[in-house]
Amino acid sequence: MEHEVFVPVPAETLRQALGDPARVARCVPGLQQDADEASGPIAGRLKVRIDGHTITYRGTLRVTGQPDGTFAVEGEGTEARGTGSVKLALTARLTEADGGTTVTYAGTASGEGRITELDAAATLAASQRLLDRFTTRLADAPAGGAGESGGESRPSVFETEVPPPSLDPLADDVTDVTDVSDVPDAPDLADVPGVPSPAEPPAEAAHARRTMIGRSAEEVDHAPPRGRYAPVPAPQSTSTTDTLRWIAPAAALALASAVVVSRVLRRRR
Repeated sequence: MEHEVFVPVPAETLRQALGDPARVARCVPGLQQDADEASGPIAGRLKVRIDGHTITYRGTLRVTGQPDGTFAVEGEGTEARGTGSVKLALTARLTEADGGTTVTYAGTASGEGRITELDAAATLAASQRLLDRFTTRLADAPAGGAGESGGESRPSVFETEVPPPSLDPLADDVTDVTDVSDVPDAPDLADVPGVPSPAEPPAEAAHARRTMIGRSAEEVDHAPPRGRYAPVPAPQSTSTTDTLRWIAPAAALALASAVVVSRVLRRRR
């Protein structure tokens, strides 16, 4: 594999960056370093995305300067979830160019496991994209560890003096607070001209407030809704049989009453 990357920085700046393992580790995309310092500055878990698939490797990476000015990049790792493995052996050569430096990577890489099941062209494109991002980060990375400035050690958070809270009763040196007794009372809103008086609550709200007074929370929660949210009763179904059942006795009673009245009138005559 051969790949070239151009960065607009001097070659000496890249040589210093490649010679610092801590800066190299910070510039590897997708690398999560181990907390154990004994495992080395460039060791941990590396996530690689190839053709929509993500593979996580656990291993180490070493960058060593050579007498001819090149750098040997050697890495190896095993799958975090599987039995596959990869090995990498590259040579990085820095060449001065107009306005920057051209970094030429040349070497070989071998792998077993899931990476062999992916497309070879997609794997090569992912490797070149990884080298592009690594070189660009390396050119932009500042010297020293993250958060360092001029080699001066910053105090720990446990050694920083914490100021007392504003409501501390022991803080007697507070003199810029106005006494509450000297503050005049605020006028009532009803006495302020131009401020309208609060409107009366709606009739529905007043009725709901009156009906809730004296009732427990459980009764209010389980009470059926009223007003516009009350459930609509289902229409009552009536049939012809039910109607005739009530009309027939009424008609018989009316007929019997008419017969009785007619007989009473005949007797009086």
